[in-house]
Amino acid sequence: MQPVVITEPYRFVPPYRGRVLPRLLQLILPSYLRRNHGITQIHCEGGDCLRDLLAAGVGVLLAPNHCRPEDPLVVSELCRRVGTTPYTMASWHVFMQGWAQRVFSRLGGGFSVYREGLDRQALNTAIEILVRERRPLVIFPEGAISRHNDRLNPLMEGPPFIARSAAKRRAESGGRVVVLPVALRYRFGGDVGRAIAPVLDRIERRLSWGPTTSGDLVQRIRKVGLALLSLKEIEYLSEPQLGTLWERVDRLIENLLAPLEREWLKGRRDNSTIARVKSLRVAIVPEMVQGELPEPELARRWTQLAQIYLAQQLSLYPADSIQSNPTPERLIETVQRFEEDLTDTCEVHAPWQVTVRVGQPIPVSTTRDRTPGDDPLLAEISRQLQQLLEITTWVTPVPHRLDSLHVLPPRRPPRFLSAGSRGGCGCCAWWGGWLPGLAPSPSLEAALLPKG
Repeated sequence: MQPVVITEPYRFVPPYRGRVLPRLLQLILPSYLRRNHGITQIHCEGGDCLRDLLAAGVGVLLAPNHCRPEDPLVVSELCRRVGTTPYTMASWHVFMQGWAQRVFSRLGGGFSVYREGLDRQALNTAIEILVRERRPLVIFPEGAISRHNDRLNPLMEGPPFIARSAAKRRAESGGRVVVLPVALRYRFGGDVGRAIAPVLDRIERRLSWGPTTSGDLVQRIRKVGLALLSLKEIEYLSEPQLGTLWERVDRLIENLLAPLEREWLKGRRDNSTIARVKSLRVAIVPEMVQGELPEPELARRWTQLAQIYLAQQLSLYPADSIQSNPTPERLIETVQRFEEDLTDTCEVHAPWQVTVRVGQPIPVSTTRDRTPGDDPLLAEISRQLQQLLEITTWVTPVPHRLDSLHVLPPRRPPRFLSAGSRGGCGCCAWWGGWLPGLAPSPSLEAALLPKG
């Protein structure tokens, strides 16, 4: 189990500033990606723009979408091809998984950020990189791994804040900062049925189901997702729920988060589920780090962190991922989610081809436009990423009105096998997740069924 929430006092891990060792490490990236992630080809478009900006001394913030764990390595391969090495803001837990992980993460340009609080050292380091370094800074603005190749989650406000802070300092000497959106699009080039059918067999046996004779992969995935969602509804809401998919998803999210917000935040809530998750973690974790809580209270908070993670996962899954357009990528991504959530491991399928597209540079102003509406910089990053990813039909669903949802009374906390976890992203800028040991994600259903 990979621990994501670290109950130790935070110690900032600075980036390695040298250039020779990071470039030597980049030389093994193609073979590493092929062996460990099944990536056989990487095609880069628009890299000349990045090269020209760095040559001109412009501070560059790379803002990629984040659909797979290997995304930081793919971005580093882009940088290798244009003759540079990146810095990457990474969750602190990445550096706490053994000396080898810590050393190679630093050599690859990583530096830590504490997701359970305000990390001024990480913020100042990121700003300094944009002001002084001739190397790009990588921050994934989605804040979590989506596992969806052709979907873009709502973007977080951290990267624009860092970019504007750096722009203010560079403006004093006539310099400038730009944001470069980077789209990562993965394509599977093998036989999808041969790749995922054995995995579905294992999952179905784990659910105590007999052998299946159906060759319809979509229906098999749908059936597994229904089972896992219903199990989680029974666990948290006492019985499987009625209503449309989004009514079920919203109801479960509210029953997971609303009681905790009343306890820890006096009922205050943010606009998005990801922001709500971060606020709750910031309130819950600090006293755990101090190490003075009695064991029953510590166990209660681990259980609450598990509930928070489940709510985050629910918010990340689009409803029609495989039903409306069952592409090979969507089928494999969904089954990989199943496998990860049930076993904490994920079988590598091959071959994958990745297209990396660099967008147009977005000049960063020193102040934010305060007119009502979305942050203009964040909106432009999102627009370009969707265009580069060729996302033309997906619209993030609008949550139902809270007064139309029935929030059930609190129930006895569920038992979990472990306080350790996999989950979350090791390279996201601000926040990630926590997964209870061996407990299947309740949000898997959200990837499987059409609305209604």
